[in-house]
Amino acid sequence: MPRYDGSRAEPIGGRAVVVGGSMAGLCAARVLRDVVDEVVVLERDELPDGPVSRGGAPQTSHPHAMLEAGRVTLEDLFPGFGDNVLTAGGLELDMTRDITWYDHGGVVAPAKTPLSALYASRPLFEHVVRERLRETTGLRFRDGCHFVEYLHDPGSRRVTGVRFRDEAGVETTLDAALTVDATGRTSRTPAWLERHGYPVPDVDRVSVGITYSTVRLARPPDARRGVLIAPEPHRPRGAAMLPIEGDRWEVLLQGVHGERSPTDRRTFLEWADALPLDDIAVELRTREWLSAVHRYPFPASVRRRYGDLARFPDGLVVTGDAVASFNPVYGQGMSVAALDALALHHELPNGIEGLGPRVFERIDGVVHEAWRTAVGNDFTFDGTEGSKPFATDLLNRYAGRLVARAHDDGTLTEAFLRVFRLERPSRSLLYPRILWRVFRPRFGVGEGETSRS
Repeated sequence: MPRYDGSRAEPIGGRAVVVGGSMAGLCAARVLRDVVDEVVVLERDELPDGPVSRGGAPQTSHPHAMLEAGRVTLEDLFPGFGDNVLTAGGLELDMTRDITWYDHGGVVAPAKTPLSALYASRPLFEHVVRERLRETTGLRFRDGCHFVEYLHDPGSRRVTGVRFRDEAGVETTLDAALTVDATGRTSRTPAWLERHGYPVPDVDRVSVGITYSTVRLARPPDARRGVLIAPEPHRPRGAAMLPIEGDRWEVLLQGVHGERSPTDRRTFLEWADALPLDDIAVELRTREWLSAVHRYPFPASVRRRYGDLARFPDGLVVTGDAVASFNPVYGQGMSVAALDALALHHELPNGIEGLGPRVFERIDGVVHEAWRTAVGNDFTFDGTEGSKPFATDLLNRYAGRLVARAHDDGTLTEAFLRVFRLERPSRSLLYPRILWRVFRPRFGVGEGETSRS
């Protein structure tokens, strides 16, 4: 997708309403302000003044890294974004030199090229973006507001605003030239469409039955490293320990298909002791615990196929997790949200008429790539149920071999991570030079030895 270009903005005028103050809503608000006179962001939670978890977003207590596609897009939308994150205490680390990544029975080799990423808590990422928006004239937040329904003109088949309960609990309305649904997995747009005679998007649902548990640990200021341990079919438990602001580590334990992650300190330590690397267990036993154990269930990845609808009301766009919500262990949510806003930016110059379907068509490729990565890997577990993408089993076998070969081939590590970071399409893993490295004979290369060719 082409990058953001503010010179393409064509004024529409009037007001836009964004329902939902998550990263998806924040990024949508930013691109809308280029073309309308006023943007109002409605959020049901009380928005904090600092980087504090919101009650309506329980996943914010889990580790987060900003994938490259998201970082670049946010830097374009908010120049200086990366510096803002670092100033607020976030870290910029190399994904394969500073982070130990264990998968398919071993640690992958460092990538040939440095691959940096921003590491911070989800609340800090959202706080940085929210504060930049607060500086924007013509854009305001209204928190503590609960969405009720869209205003609708049946004659023109257009959404004309929203009805909501305001900060005082009084039901009121707000007219809008354009309304964006950024309310996440609990979006009520499909039910609203059905009630008003519109077709409802088909839903792909892939059940993974995952639970995540996290704690925060004190981290020495000079300890700028992390660990990722992917779950595997023979060991349906994974883990992550990532550095965040405030001299802390966020430590996550993941259980797949019936492996319920722990909720108490003793069991948390037992799980950590059983991991194939001892790095996490050592830190858990020697560092101060700064939080209780928080557990978050994630039953399924969900994708609503808005792009397939024959009819859709004008004046309405759906974005972020309200379109597709992925297994959060892959860290795609914030980046896909930013790319969804980028799609909206590119379609706004073509007018509001038919805007929703055009945006859905444009983001379909982004969602497809993220979906294939996330649910494709989830299907390596026998208990996964749902809509399996075409050729998933074959691609999983290939990806497994690629990652195993990446244990001593940094070129393969880089190729895989550039897809994981949403920089390159998954088909790039089938380029001849990558295929050769995956399948070539390797006579004389022993266990742990690095291939130099």
